[in-house]
Amino acid sequence: MRNWIKLDLYHLGQSKKRHQIFRAKKWNENLERIFKKPIYNEKYEKVGDIKDIFGPKNLPFISIKGTEVFNPNDVFYTKI
Repeated sequence: MRNWIKLDLYHLGQSKKRHQIFRAKKWNENLERIFKKPIYNEKYEKVGDIKDIFGPKNLPFISIKGTEVFNPNDVFYTKI
């Protein structure tokens, strides 16, 4: 069974490809497994997919392609 993980993210803006770009506030190497995983809001409704993780290893940037318009200030969860 997969475990729910709360992501601690800070919204930076939107890319030209309409991906939402976030910066991780807390990170450890185990979280690299969230790459290409779906992302959910507090109601556990799917709001998009993690498309890329890039930048420094200790606090990377995360690119999320939304399934529809979503509030980037929500609390997000994923399963690993």
